[in-house]
Amino acid sequence: MMKSTLIWIFATLIVTVVRADVTVTSFAVPAGAHPHDVAPAADGAVWYTAQHQEALGRLDPATGETRHVPLGDGSRPHGVIVGPAGAAWVTDSGLNAIVRVDARTLNVTRFSLPADSGYANLNTATFDNRGVLWFTGQSGIYGRLDPATGAMEVFRAPRGRGPYGIATTPSGVVYYASLAGSYVGRIDTRGGPAQVIEPPTPGQGARRVWADSGGCVWVSEWNTGQLSVHDPAPGTWKTWKLPGTRPRSYAVYVDEADKVWVSDFGANAVLRFDPESETFTSFPSPRKGAQVRQLLGRPGEVWAPESGTDTLVRYRFASQ
Repeated sequence: MMKSTLIWIFATLIVTVVRADVTVTSFAVPAGAHPHDVAPAADGAVWYTAQHQEALGRLDPATGETRHVPLGDGSRPHGVIVGPAGAAWVTDSGLNAIVRVDARTLNVTRFSLPADSGYANLNTATFDNRGVLWFTGQSGIYGRLDPATGAMEVFRAPRGRGPYGIATTPSGVVYYASLAGSYVGRIDTRGGPAQVIEPPTPGQGARRVWADSGGCVWVSEWNTGQLSVHDPAPGTWKTWKLPGTRPRSYAVYVDEADKVWVSDFGANAVLRFDPESETFTSFPSPRKGAQVRQLLGRPGEVWAPESGTDTLVRYRFASQ
């Protein structure tokens, strides 16, 4: 474990806009941070990976104040999620390690990948229902870390390169998306090989996944600009093209009301999809080149990091 020197910084810009039934608030973060992923915590704070500044950021939305926790020389943090005790867990492609940042002390603990793993290009993580952390690496791996013991295992993914987004269903099933492999993987959490699940569109570039309350798996398809959903019970799929002429669906997140949120590089927007009416509502960014790379939420809110504009955006709605 290493103690971190805190870099205190104050965000100076908070802008709020109301659109339809959603209040959109933008928070500036330090210039050059390039926030890649974001994770709202139960205490009201919001973690984000400051990918270009070797740090994990923490925003207080009530004041706009941010602080950065250095993760170490060579760090290039990609994903961040909140785990047990409110700690932030980071997939750090630069360090080739999983990093834990304590919510109270902000102390940093590093869990390096096994030496024979090679460079994993770590991407995203999720906890299963037993408290085990699962993670992906675009170089062609997925793995697991037991936080209680520090034990880590790395597995070779089917078809090699590509594992990207990863998520856990309410029943505890872990799925990942393979961007280069254009498939969805179902992980055997007992340690067996991952099962390949083929989306209906070849070469779609499955980028991220998220599960709804019924255990259906939603997929953002980067290459085709589509949103798809897989129902594992009957093994069926449904697919929708995002609106616009050149959509590029990057991230997907399902809120507590089972509304589906998608970030679209092509439209420079975040979209909300209603599965019942099969309609999209668009929330375009007023800033050019927003590049929202990930979405995550908590009841009544969805958060998006605009990596291209050094901005975090909160979409607040009436929680159901």
